[in-house]
Amino acid sequence: EREPGPRTWPSRAAMAPCAQLVIGPAGSGKSTYCNNIHQHCQTIGRTVHIINLDPAADEFAYPVSADIRELISLADVMEEMNLGPNGALLYCMEYLEDSLDDWLAEALEGYGEDDCIIFDCPGQIELYSHHTAFRSFVDQMAQWGWRMVAVYLLDSQFITDGAKFIAGCMQCQAAMMNLELPHVNVLSKVDLMEDKLVLEPYLNPDHPMLAGELHAQMRPRFHKLNNAISRLLDDYSMVSFHPLDISDEDSLAYVLYTVDSAVQYGEDADVRTSRDVDLGGGEFDDYNEGGGGGGVD
Repeated sequence: EREPGPRTWPSRAAMAPCAQLVIGPAGSGKSTYCNNIHQHCQTIGRTVHIINLDPAADEFAYPVSADIRELISLADVMEEMNLGPNGALLYCMEYLEDSLDDWLAEALEGYGEDDCIIFDCPGQIELYSHHTAFRSFVDQMAQWGWRMVAVYLLDSQFITDGAKFIAGCMQCQAAMMNLELPHVNVLSKVDLMEDKLVLEPYLNPDHPMLAGELHAQMRPRFHKLNNAISRLLDDYSMVSFHPLDISDEDSLAYVLYTVDSAVQYGEDADVRTSRDVDLGGGEFDDYNEGGGGGGVD
């Protein structure tokens, strides 16, 4: 088992390749994000490569540069080890953790300083909050000189339930603290909302206000717990969000621009990036120009 330790990231002058680690709960839209970012990059003439790290994946809407199922698959582990899906997925991730110097190193061969990789990850949130597999993964990537950013997706439908939204914020904060990466937090599936402006109070959440909503729904004996959770989130003040509407090219461009900025991608390179794209015309223009939301560390 690898021991987490101090991490040294490459300087801007080093111009190391960059990677997005796309994480979040099951059903939050991670693969949809990967597919739409890939299509958007094709539109602006930029190349991105996607590597699948989900051993339970069935099929892909995007081209895959490497696939963990070449190393190990969930179905094989369930059958051979007589494990359920959750236990089998953890086994697969621990197997990946032990294979970083072999399979992952081979999968990353040939990429240069202008390249960008997107890792499509599983939806088991404990992998990012306290399990060692992805911490070992990002530590190894740093040792190889990669600049990494975590893109944490949370379903925008969570805002309809104060308890679910606060729980989602806590999961997000736990991942930020465990992985210690630059982080861009995204509210996904905004395209499914009839009134997108209702999202605005949740982009930079007012946790005491949310705790007050919970007080109205719960017995008084839980109020102290609600206030403690609210103070925890407020004291760290790490979690904020960007909205993502995959039907809107401006929204995709803005999220990609934010992710690029987190790892300084394209600042010194002669490549066409999201920095070259006009961000005007979208529904969230006023918000975007104001610089709100996102959790970039």
